[in-house]
Amino acid sequence: MEVPCVRVAREAGEATRTTLADADLIDDDYEIAVEDGWLYIPITDPDAVQAVLEDGEIVSRTVDERDTQTTPADLLSFEPSYERLGRAALIDEDDSERAREIADAILESDLPVETVLNKASKVKGETRVRDWELLAGEDTEVVHREYGCEFALDLAEVYFSPRLATERNRVAEQVRAGEHAFDMFAGVGPFVVPFANRGAECVGVDINADAIDYLRENARRNGVEDRVTAINDDVRDVATDYEGWADRIMMNLPHSADEFLEAAVTLAGDDCVLHYYDIQHEDDPFGPGERAIRAAAEPEYDVTVETRHTVRSYAPHELNVCLDVRLER
Repeated sequence: MEVPCVRVAREAGEATRTTLADADLIDDDYEIAVEDGWLYIPITDPDAVQAVLEDGEIVSRTVDERDTQTTPADLLSFEPSYERLGRAALIDEDDSERAREIADAILESDLPVETVLNKASKVKGETRVRDWELLAGEDTEVVHREYGCEFALDLAEVYFSPRLATERNRVAEQVRAGEHAFDMFAGVGPFVVPFANRGAECVGVDINADAIDYLRENARRNGVEDRVTAINDDVRDVATDYEGWADRIMMNLPHSADEFLEAAVTLAGDDCVLHYYDIQHEDDPFGPGERAIRAAAEPEYDVTVETRHTVRSYAPHELNVCLDVRLER
């Protein structure tokens, strides 16, 4: 069947394949094809590939399915559920024997995985971290790549969701060079780093000191440390230091972002875009957030909702949503 492939000259094939493999963008269900001096490397996400590769044409091509790829399901009597984060696999199993069985199958499969972690608690506390059971590997630190950026993080010390990669890229594509971008809950930098990579001057604040340490490291990893200021503090105590500074504000704390809207209005410049994340019932997913923003910003600002975007389903009848809102003084 036809699948998207990177078409690259054979002499550049190994370097390209390595870059794509490091970014976890090769579609392992299909074979790499060679024809007339060209390599055709099957890929999973053409948009992400364009962010990773400077060279390499993306084409649609018929390639053979891979016969030798052994999956965890091939080694089990069921299809296991897991997430990939860098070279780690994350599972959520209450039964310790089943968890061990899945971990063994993952390691014996052809997945490029070295670490297997089982969720041992819910997200908890002010820093939204969870406990993990280490089933394989040395520790809970991973290196994750998405849309051309690289992030080191320790899952036992910081909050990070790989499921939000597409949403992060949706927002990052709106950023322009020279903007002042402020992330009120920056974590390890999954918004800040790509924003800075696009030429924005960025400030990231987080209450978690470990997250801020990783944010600084990730800024260095991606060559944008000169455009990133990382601050370990409650953003409500920082906002007055950056009064009127921001052209763009990230508020990705969906359970309680409304508690920080006064600080957001303090940060906002004369023309500022606010990305406000919320979790609400499907009957009115956007109304509560819009009303809260208007109550905080009007009449000082004219408030225009530019995008009402559903990020994902969060729970039965509950949606994780984003409001892209322009504040104009």
